[in-house]
Amino acid sequence: MTPAAKAHWQIHLCVLLWGFTAILGKLITLPALPLVWWRMGLVVLALLLVPRVWRGLRAMPGRLLLAYAGVGVLVALHWLTFYGAIKLANASVAATCMAFATVFTALIEPKLAGRRFSRREVALGLAVLPGVALVVGGVSADMRVGIAVGALSALFVAVFGSLNKRLVEHADPLTVTAVELGAGALALTALAPLMPAIFPALAGPLLVLPSASDALWLLLLAGACTLFPFALSLVALRHMSAFSAQMAVNLEPVYAIVLAMLLLGEQRELAPMFYGGVAIILAAVFAHPLMHRQRRIDHPEVLGTSEAKGIVE
Repeated sequence: MTPAAKAHWQIHLCVLLWGFTAILGKLITLPALPLVWWRMGLVVLALLLVPRVWRGLRAMPGRLLLAYAGVGVLVALHWLTFYGAIKLANASVAATCMAFATVFTALIEPKLAGRRFSRREVALGLAVLPGVALVVGGVSADMRVGIAVGALSALFVAVFGSLNKRLVEHADPLTVTAVELGAGALALTALAPLMPAIFPALAGPLLVLPSASDALWLLLLAGACTLFPFALSLVALRHMSAFSAQMAVNLEPVYAIVLAMLLLGEQRELAPMFYGGVAIILAAVFAHPLMHRQRRIDHPEVLGTSEAKGIVE
């Protein structure tokens, strides 16, 4: 098997594992806040066992450390709202909302990167609106708060993904991931006492040990769906064009929705209108890389901390 062919199989395995994050979020009975806190904490503990991470921390300037920590707070808010959307609606709805991240990035990144807005990208954002209307109309009224929370999660992806692209070249990717997730876990610890008043549906105690089943799912979430695909993606993306990789990672919502149908039977909760809206949104998501010329991925580590992984700059 050629390196390129092997890389395609590897990246699709990564995308499939990322798709399982929504399923595991549904299976874990913990509220969103402790779920994310445990996931971040477990990943950070694992990374701190790697000597390379400690060497990277010692070499990192203070200002850069603070910058990564700030991005980590956004990562924590992204994961909190992503799993909140799962709890308030279901895995299919949350996965669909993650597809909004590509559109949000097209609208936000020019501002953060200081480049002109692309008319084609603005048109892409407008083209998604009918799909959003169908998605909202295709779910029961009690799930619509979950859609709003999921859309907010996708907005956090667009912001921290754009910031990460400006910062990733300055430090080791594993060290960056450890700093961002560590800062995110600390931010959630500080936020926990306020959550019952701010958003009680997502609140929960942090220091209560998970049940045996939740602990197993959390270990799978942290290891098999976070650390392993992150490391594998760093290998695979060195042998792929940005276009090929973007087309692969755009399948993440598709995998998540299919898995939710097969494993959770969520199609019984959603109307055909919902899937019509999903089709429109995914069409726009897959059109996005077609607007960019192919290029090599110099910094694939931007995948490390998001559910929806934007690659094309």
